[in-house]
Amino acid sequence: MHITRRKTKQIQVGTVKIGGDAPISVQSMCSTDTRNVQKTVEQIRQLEAVGCELIRVAVPDEEAAAALPRIKAAMTVPLIADIHFDYRLAVKAAAVVDCVRINPGNIGAWWKVEEVIKAVSDRGIPIRVGVNGGSLERPLLEKYGWPSPEALAESALNAVHALEDIGFTNMKVSLKASDVHHAIDAYWLFAHQSNYPLHIGITEAGTAMTGAVKSAIGLGYLLAHGIGDTIRVSLAADPVEEVKVGFEILKSLELRHRGINVIACPTCGRVEIDVVRMANELEKRLSHIKTPLNVSVLGCVVNGIGEGKEADIGIAGGEGKGILFKKGKLVRKVPMEELMDTLIEEVEQLAKEKEAEGDEKAVSGGDPSGWQPASPRSDRSSTLGKEIPVLPHR
Repeated sequence: MHITRRKTKQIQVGTVKIGGDAPISVQSMCSTDTRNVQKTVEQIRQLEAVGCELIRVAVPDEEAAAALPRIKAAMTVPLIADIHFDYRLAVKAAAVVDCVRINPGNIGAWWKVEEVIKAVSDRGIPIRVGVNGGSLERPLLEKYGWPSPEALAESALNAVHALEDIGFTNMKVSLKASDVHHAIDAYWLFAHQSNYPLHIGITEAGTAMTGAVKSAIGLGYLLAHGIGDTIRVSLAADPVEEVKVGFEILKSLELRHRGINVIACPTCGRVEIDVVRMANELEKRLSHIKTPLNVSVLGCVVNGIGEGKEADIGIAGGEGKGILFKKGKLVRKVPMEELMDTLIEEVEQLAKEKEAEGDEKAVSGGDPSGWQPASPRSDRSSTLGKEIPVLPHR
């Protein structure tokens, strides 16, 4: 399947380009108290180790804002400050971080938003306009009766157009909802009327398993329709898991290729080796590999090579023996007790060879041409266009 990406304006957050033809980036947010610099930096390093490309921290008060310079100095990826309510915190954060996330709906009077925009403009950094159902403007709640997708999209458009009116366009936008359908609808409506890059996510998605499923469905749907320039998988779990799930979603759609993609057969009565244990061990022991490789762990010697023919390398085992194969061809037989260690060594060697060949496939996925949303409108009192685009799943 070829995915045609939405054609968006490109911005830059620190060293990371977002939108246009840039790869879809994966980000997360620290769960630590930002005021605790040591704990926050420890978690940031864990996130960096699994490939997180942008990291957001909460800035709820002056003490947290004062901690930002020390946190920023210890990082290798861009830092985003998450601000609510107090514009003064956003102004302070703007002097240090690579991007400021605000929700214009809860910052207060418009002059306060303008102060934030002046601060980020002086440093040449972008903002994320973050809209969610919990802080919609009262007129929109009265108009729609509830935080509907249409209300979220209109709120985001109003904020974008108001910022354009004061000459600011260096932004990305998010429209978060915890309901998968509502989030998809809101992003779909906005994407057809604006060309700003979108940060997509299902907010408050839930536990590690529930949240991963909701995010895979919601984000997967949007990404498959070309919508989304940076993603976060919001989980009530270790943020490291958010990054791992995010990359798996992108890999499954062939929008990014990073690290090991494990192909493992489902358990059945024919399997004579512990495929579940071996597949999990493989992911853990090869988590340091960044080169994209498909690795198979299959439980049937008879069908193993055929079932794993799409893999770069793999193993199959049964009846006390195992085989190692590459690209669907048998390499050699291996004693069962040596099978896993042999595979690990072979994968690491293959990764080194591919790196030497410059065979990294960290692609953005799809030619963005052909996806043509409406141009941004300049009127301050804008609403959704008269012709609402049809939502594909309705």
